[in-house]
Amino acid sequence: MIMPSDAVETRVDGAVATVLLNRPDSGNALARSMMAELSQALSDLHLEKRVRAIVLTGAGESFCVGRDLAELAGGDDPVADMARWGDEAAEYRDLLVSMLELPKPIIAAVNGPALAGGGGLVLGCDITVGCHTASFGFPEPRRGTIAGVAAPLLAHRIGAGVAARLLMSATPIEAAEAHRVGVYHELVPADVLWARAFDLGKECAAAAPQAVSLTKRLLYETVGEQLGVQLSSGAIASATARTTESAREGLTAEQEGRSPEWP
Repeated sequence: MIMPSDAVETRVDGAVATVLLNRPDSGNALARSMMAELSQALSDLHLEKRVRAIVLTGAGESFCVGRDLAELAGGDDPVADMARWGDEAAEYRDLLVSMLELPKPIIAAVNGPALAGGGGLVLGCDITVGCHTASFGFPEPRRGTIAGVAAPLLAHRIGAGVAARLLMSATPIEAAEAHRVGVYHELVPADVLWARAFDLGKECAAAAPQAVSLTKRLLYETVGEQLGVQLSSGAIASATARTTESAREGLTAEQEGRSPEWP
């Protein structure tokens, strides 16, 4: 069963659903409308009783390269810009929280670069499988911004030390290194990536649904009990970073295809 949409497609095969980020021409960049569609798709699958696990993957050669840069630039009204940036950061935070709170396991099938907001989507999944083209990283500081929402989740998943290196160097790592530090639990050839993620979904679906749900809730609400507060703090930090001269210069330089000249 396939339910088409503008930017997100959902397919259900037995007890496992596949959610496809479907903007391949833009590297599956996260426009606000796409975030809303993804959130709605996950909400619909939450209510679909026969679905017991979800695979998240991307169309084309990228998993997700992050936020849509066309939406990041400021306008002529600083007050309106600040309100919009706050709303955007909150929407992204809410999307990651919905992934963490969803009582069904989500398996990332990372088919290509997972950068910035796309890296955050990987971290919002419970199980991750990458292929050898699946680079991973948070280049936001090279645009004068920060990965505020994803930062606490990255530290939670792989530890504060490795997280600091990734977040401050702003240099993406190759798939093998992402696997070594624990971002990807498995690396497989690209031609069997989805099949492996689907098999993992079937393994999860074979367990008692209530037991799996309670386990996921346990991990989020006890081991990660402060994550909700930290993600909200990260959203505030992200929105604040967008108001700086560094962000203005970094995003302008990105759009103009030149190196930034930091203030």
